[in-house]
Amino acid sequence: MTRATIIDVAKAAGVSIQTVSRVINKGAHVSDATRRKVEDAVAALGFRPSAAARSLRGGRSFQLALLFDNPSAAYFHAVYEGAKQRCAESGFRLITQSCRFGDDALVDDVRSLIAETRIDGIILSPPFTDHDALIDALLALSLPFARIAPTTRAEIGFSTAIDDIGAAMAATRHLITLGHRRIGFVIGHPDHGASVDRLAGYRRALSAEGLAPDEALIEAGRFTFGSGREAARRLLSQRDRPTAIFASNDDMAAGVLAYAHEAQIRVPEELSIVGFDDNEVAQMVWPPLTTVHQPMHALAHAAADLLIARPPQGAETNVRLPFELVLRGSTSAPGASQRSSSLRQSSGP
Repeated sequence: MTRATIIDVAKAAGVSIQTVSRVINKGAHVSDATRRKVEDAVAALGFRPSAAARSLRGGRSFQLALLFDNPSAAYFHAVYEGAKQRCAESGFRLITQSCRFGDDALVDDVRSLIAETRIDGIILSPPFTDHDALIDALLALSLPFARIAPTTRAEIGFSTAIDDIGAAMAATRHLITLGHRRIGFVIGHPDHGASVDRLAGYRRALSAEGLAPDEALIEAGRFTFGSGREAARRLLSQRDRPTAIFASNDDMAAGVLAYAHEAQIRVPEELSIVGFDDNEVAQMVWPPLTTVHQPMHALAHAAADLLIARPPQGAETNVRLPFELVLRGSTSAPGASQRSSSLRQSSGP
């Protein structure tokens, strides 16, 4: 069967080849009715744009790269699927590149990737979003880049993000509203700027309610199941253990939950647990996790869109998406014995 061409699509839709090209590439100045006619013709003919042909005509490779180094497989999968979907919508190819944030050869490796693939842009997922040397190298190369969840130099390049501080405040306030006063916190990976912001949100929520953050209730993690489990062991081994724990991502929250089960601490009757991300892990565990829904798929989709559409000067280049606190079975009001302990702590000497 002969592959359909852009000429075939133009004839079927009754429009010019230039109009078909604008629709395919998400260009402006096309009416909704015309766009629908072209999209219907594309679907009916099974037309797929040729990236090679477009590259020769327009000097673009129609390829984007996604750089990642994230210990959460669920997080990366959601980001990858979001970016891949947006690329597929415009006939772009998505190249994924795994790198190490602390690798001395990182910048040189990325330069080599750019030279070998002639990519049109690169998506930086955390923690690369805040890698100053890498950002400076991309600026020097004049290569467009989009950063997911940057916490520094937010005015540079394209970016997509949620309000991590506000999200962490909302999660912490939920626990306070339930009646918890001794609330543990598990910090995320030290290379990720979001870890700092989520800790700041936790502290702000406590302070806003007149609760002094207890440093003994804050433990380091690395966004992994194992680090969450180990942080829970330290927190729950304290003589006056917390009645709730907020972990900076769902993988660590699942580790907290696993340790609670092992220690025969009932969740949520004796311990409430909150996560962050709302990835597939949050609903696979029992009880399912109360967590902050971070629209990872949408964040990556929007990052790819910024690189593909290339907004004109003055257009919005920093996209802020909403978060949502999703309530599930891992949180409840503290039990009677927990409440009495918390009241003793908050009443002072």
